[in-house]
Parts: sequence; C-alpha cells; structure tokens
Amino acid sequence: MNKYNFDTVIDRRGTAAVKYEGLDAVFGRHDVSPMWIADLDFAVCPDIVNGLRRRLDHPILGYYACPDTYWDAVRTWLSDRHAMKVEREEMTFIPGVVRGIAYCVNFRTKPGDKVIIQPPVYHPFRLVVEGNKREVVENPLRFDGEHYSMDLDHLAEVIEREKPRLMILCNPHNPIGLQWDRDTLARVASLCRKGGVTVVSDEIHGDLMLYNRRHIPYIEASDDARATGIMLGAPSKTFNIPGLVSSWMIIKNEELRRDFYQWLEVNEFSAPMMISAVGAEEAYRHGRNWLDEMLRYVEGNLEFACDYVERNIPGVKIIRPEASFLVWVDFRGLKLCQKELMNLLLDKAHIAMNDGTMFGSQGEGFARLNIGCPRSVLADALEHIKTAVEAVCPCTAENQK
Repeated sequence: MNKYNFDTVIDRRGTAAVKYEGLDAVFGRHDVSPMWIADLDFAVCPDIVNGLRRRLDHPILGYYACPDTYWDAVRTWLSDRHAMKVEREEMTFIPGVVRGIAYCVNFRTKPGDKVIIQPPVYHPFRLVVEGNKREVVENPLRFDGEHYSMDLDHLAEVIEREKPRLMILCNPHNPIGLQWDRDTLARVASLCRKGGVTVVSDEIHGDLMLYNRRHIPYIEASDDARATGIMLGAPSKTFNIPGLVSSWMIIKNEELRRDFYQWLEVNEFSAPMMISAVGAEEAYRHGRNWLDEMLRYVEGNLEFACDYVERNIPGVKIIRPEASFLVWVDFRGLKLCQKELMNLLLDKAHIAMNDGTMFGSQGEGFARLNIGCPRSVLADALEHIKTAVEAVCPCTAENQK
C-alpha cells in the first residue's frame, strides 16, 4: 500500500512559486495551466519538512558550520543509488547546478573560448556560455523521427576544428529524457581527453530514472571520463526542493579540482547555507520511499499521457523519456509553424508549455510538457490540448473517425 498521496491538488498561488508567479513574465498571461518549469506539484516528503522545522525551532540562526553528517548522507546516497564510491575530498557544495556550470565556465575558460553544447538542450547552457562572453559550438543530437542519439563523428570534427575548452553534457538529457549509455559516455570521454576538453556533466535528473533503469554517471563511464569530468548533481529535482538551493560537485581528477575548489572556497561559493544542507540531508536520509513512490506515480502519468495522445490527438507524438517528469512532445504532424503551435497551446488550450525552440532551433515543432502533477491536472491539460487541436486542425478530428 502506498504511503504518500500524489493525487492531491495543492494550491500554490501566493507562495512566490515561479511556476505560477512567472506566468505573466514568460507567457504574457496568468489564466493558464502551468505545465512548464521543472518542479513538481507534489507535497515534499514530510521528513524533509519536519527536519527543517526542528532546526528552525531553535531561536538562534547564526553562522552555519556544515556537519560531516551532510556529506556522509550525500556519499551514502550515491553509493546506494548509483553504486558510486566518492571520497569526501572529491566533493564540494555549490548553490545550484546552473551556478555550478557558471563557475566552471568562468574558471576553466576565458572570454572568447569555445564551449560545446548538444541541442536541443536545457537553455541555460547557452545562456551561461554566451552571457559570460564565451562562444557556443553546437554538436546537435541526431533524430530519426523516433529516437535521439549523439553524433559522435561530428563531435570529433568539432573538437578537432574548433579547439573548445569545455563541453557541457546533459546526462540524463533535458528535454529528451534520455540516459546516455556507458559506451556513448566513454566515447565522449575519449574524444574530450584527446582534445583537451573538460566535460561538465549536469546530472540533476540522475535520480529520476523511470522503470527501474540505472543511471550511469559520466565520471563512472571510463578512466578518460574520470580524468576529464566535473559532475554536478542535486536533491532539488529528486525531492522537489529546488527552493532550498542545495547542489554538489564531484571531481575525481585531483589536478582538475585542486585550484578550482580553492577558488570556490576563497570566494565562499562552496559554503552551504543552513537550510540547504539541513533539507538535503533529511532528503537523502529519509526520502527514499517517497522518491520510489513518486517515480511509480510519474510512470503512471507517462503511460496515461502516451495512451491519451495516441488515441485522441493524431499528429502529436510523445518521445518517451527514460528519466524525469519532463516530456518532449512532437507536434510536427500538425503542420503548424512554431508561432502557430505555441499560440494553439497558450491561447486555445490555455496550457503553458516550454517552447521547443528555447532549447535550440532543433526544437522547431516541439514543446516540453511537465507531467509531475496530479493525474487529474494532467488529464485536464491533455483534454484542453485535444479540443484546441481539433478546433485549429479539424483534419485531425476527421482522422479519428
């Protein structure tokens, strides 16, 4: 019997939740169902909230000395969940994965240097690189209409021709939801080590593997990966606590981390905040059952969505993810331009989804859907999309007859 109830619809308005409060700024209206930004509409594990309350019951909130128990909890989680052996000196705290990427870009490169990304991919990769006056070099994913894969031959050419200093890897990939296999990661590592490229691997979705798949951390793929890799992770997506801003970095290569970790320390970028460390430790120590139940619920949502779309919305196809609660939806069968597609979703269906082109030009004809919500909310959103598609593309309704 399940212990947690993920069917409860929770009103988040008035809590300064970006998912709701950001609708006007991003979409120009607030009277829409927010199925966009990557956080969950589920109550967090009660142990996390209770742990925070216990600490906040103390009347003094002074300077915080992060205890060894925090690091023990992270290391134990990585060992139990991903069979990773990590030494304490290989780890450091970072206040968010995107900030961690920014630290890597600023420390490992200089203005004008080139950085590889693999679009369609999480849009802050590009924003951080270009915002810090570095140059993005694309190694686009290949898509055969059904499945995505890395173009490793092109990656080799890019490394040889462009001489990049850094590559930002998304593992599992956002928005595709694809877990890269060990051979692919090892080939990336071999090419990057040969070309003198450091690999920053964003693995924030690594705990969210679906259907009992195993996450393969980049730095576990090969000796080359351990030599070139900087792994970034967090409990934020895993346990729905992004507001606590708690993340971590792992570098196996002592030469790669020594000066970098010192730079982070002297600038106080790696000093955990009390609420960040307390919440994360509670999550890693007590959140396992909550996470397992949540993933089973998300799997149910995915099956529901795939079945509904296949039966009711011709011209639309879900690219089934292997990880996470984010779904990459292919609308190209509707034969709409991107502006028409987003207008359909926003103005006709009243659903706020991420525009596929925000992840790169390769996202033309796609949008990203967050299914980390009560099933009733998901069912309502899909029904609205169905109705809007039938109104704008009546040929799809005819195809169902």
